[in-house]
Amino acid sequence: MEPLVVLLPLFGAMLSMPLSRVAGAKASEVLTSGLLGVAAIYSWALFFDVAIGGHDRTRVLFEWIGSGAFQVDWAVRLDTLSATMLVVINSVSFLVHVYSMGYMKEYGETPRFFAYLSLFTFAMLMLVTADNFVQLFFGWEGVGLASYLLIGFWYKKKSANDAAIKAFVVNRVGDFGFALGIFCIFYVFNTVQFDEVLNAVRTNAVATPFLAAEGAPVRQLTISVFGADWHALTIIGVLLFIGAMGKSAQFLLHTWLPDAMEGPTPVSALIHAATMVTAGVFLVCRTAEIYEAAPAAAAMVTLIGATTAFFAATVGLLQDDIKKIVAYSTCSQLGYMFFAAGVGAYGAAMFHLFTHAFFKALLFLGSGAVIIGMHHEQDTKKMGGVINLLPLTHIFMLIGTIAITGVGVPGVKLFGVPLGTAGFVSKDMVIESAFLAGADGRAFGMFAFFMGLGAAAMTAFYSWRLMFLTFYGPSRAPDHVVKHPHEVPSTMLAPLAPLALGALVAGMAFYPQFVGDKSVAFWNGALPGTGAAVEMVADAHGGDDGHATEDSHAAEAAHASGGLAAEASTSEASTSKASANAADEHGSEHGSEHGGHHVPTWVLWAPFAMMLLGSGAAFAHYSGRNPLKPGLLREGGMIYAFLKNKWYFDEIYDRLLVRPALAIGRFLWKAGDGRIIDGLGPDGVAASVAAGARRLVKAQTGYMYHYAFAMLIGVGIFMTYVLVRAGGGQ
Repeated sequence: MEPLVVLLPLFGAMLSMPLSRVAGAKASEVLTSGLLGVAAIYSWALFFDVAIGGHDRTRVLFEWIGSGAFQVDWAVRLDTLSATMLVVINSVSFLVHVYSMGYMKEYGETPRFFAYLSLFTFAMLMLVTADNFVQLFFGWEGVGLASYLLIGFWYKKKSANDAAIKAFVVNRVGDFGFALGIFCIFYVFNTVQFDEVLNAVRTNAVATPFLAAEGAPVRQLTISVFGADWHALTIIGVLLFIGAMGKSAQFLLHTWLPDAMEGPTPVSALIHAATMVTAGVFLVCRTAEIYEAAPAAAAMVTLIGATTAFFAATVGLLQDDIKKIVAYSTCSQLGYMFFAAGVGAYGAAMFHLFTHAFFKALLFLGSGAVIIGMHHEQDTKKMGGVINLLPLTHIFMLIGTIAITGVGVPGVKLFGVPLGTAGFVSKDMVIESAFLAGADGRAFGMFAFFMGLGAAAMTAFYSWRLMFLTFYGPSRAPDHVVKHPHEVPSTMLAPLAPLALGALVAGMAFYPQFVGDKSVAFWNGALPGTGAAVEMVADAHGGDDGHATEDSHAAEAAHASGGLAAEASTSEASTSKASANAADEHGSEHGSEHGGHHVPTWVLWAPFAMMLLGSGAAFAHYSGRNPLKPGLLREGGMIYAFLKNKWYFDEIYDRLLVRPALAIGRFLWKAGDGRIIDGLGPDGVAASVAAGARRLVKAQTGYMYHYAFAMLIGVGIFMTYVLVRAGGGQ
């Protein structure tokens, strides 16, 4: 029965348009949404069975590819990592399907839209349940195809077509790196199966590269690239992360993400909250053993993730389009997830991915309700006073805002879990993990910590800026919007309720499982070193019991992950009792100390302080009667232009890449293909034949005396030839 959780969305995608021709568009909407609802319920059942119950399993469906040593099965892999992603994907996708029944009512072509949504969901499910890199790549490319179709859904709009092409092309850059990474994996390990590859890395097994005479321990193995020898696992880790950069819109390959807002708002919610953009984070966590054994590749993940978190937050400060504000917020939050994974806090990265799905989907779908209510206006500067038009939508957006900004009580636990919204619990865990990694000497750990703090302040600012410009203050909307507000269908509001609940309590509800005292049993070896590093951060939140049990769990987690950090975790277990006592005595005054790592109190309060700083600045500037008054960054200034133009990445890429590519393409088209290949080839031959025919035609005049004269000349030449030959014979 496990394959059904993956195949039900595929059935919906296949049946949507044929069914609409027989029973109407509404039937296709109900069918696809119903199948997603069943898949979502089944996903939660599998989550409790696999993640909570510990019943990991893999169901091999059939042999997909077989060619010599290259064997690939089509399988459904169910462990805690994939079960978590199943819940996120199917739950959010179901709510987006229901929401779309109201949102797309005025646009038409709903059967095609719902078919694309279900196809998108199926591709993502194939990605997260893959048992090998090739099957994962199949889902990876399927997501790219479906995103192209959805972003360019309104294909009659040039901007939508341009955005779809841009997303597709930029992702091809990342996917090329990903494909090279898979080639290197097969070259080194002679297999693409996750278990075989990751177990070899865990145990540092001897690996013999493809067609090589002899092998070496995999962590010491090198690959020759451009005449130089490089650490094999580092090369693999970097190439895999390049693929993740494209799919998850990380710094340098991020430019497609804001333009993806050209698609319908439900598409934005699905792509940015639960599916496509989280694929890169999932990939890094799935291959975490590789990054544990390749510190340079992990450092790259940390550096790019931290830079993305900060960069996207700076750009979000001055965006006016309500959807683009939330889009850059997504880009920034993905940076948090990546630098958490880069410093080894994989549980924290997945925890933030899980909670982010709730409040980000809530913000996108809430923004869609505002757009519908404001007669398709998306510019926040042309809104204001929307709270009076859409009071319920305002409540949902307010919940999403306090969740993403991180409202909570630092250093306080209620029933063993931190007290705060989903974003507060998970984002603080990520930031504190970066601090601990930096204190332990992990590359770019401190850089990620301070970039995360800066991004937290800016996140609070632009989130509240959106709220003030949209919902509060005097209305700046056109008269027809104010006099005739657009009613938002109940099918659009109903999905916001469960998302709002998740945005408020998901962090507290699932904290023990993802990063708390139950994390070792929860992950069950799906992530390396889950217990050790994360428990230090968890206890820094104010925990004061169960230290001996947690320490033994830390050691168990290290051994369960194949010994990557066994020695460190065992040493930690032997010394952490005294550290725990020190934390109990002095934690309230000086922070916490665990396993030799000192976590100052200011670190626990720093994210909260940044949230207050950003929120206070937004309140001071935008809460008055004139929220559009010039601020610290005034129009016309260099910094204002720099941020407003998104660090000029589009302009730089246009000059360095797009224009030269177009020039080269035009030259090859006109000169290479037109003049040389066609000119000397088919077109040239045809032209020569035509020219010769034209010359022959001119010889056919139609006058008898011309023909008689030609015959006379011919006879004269012939007789001359005969006489010459006869004379020569004598």
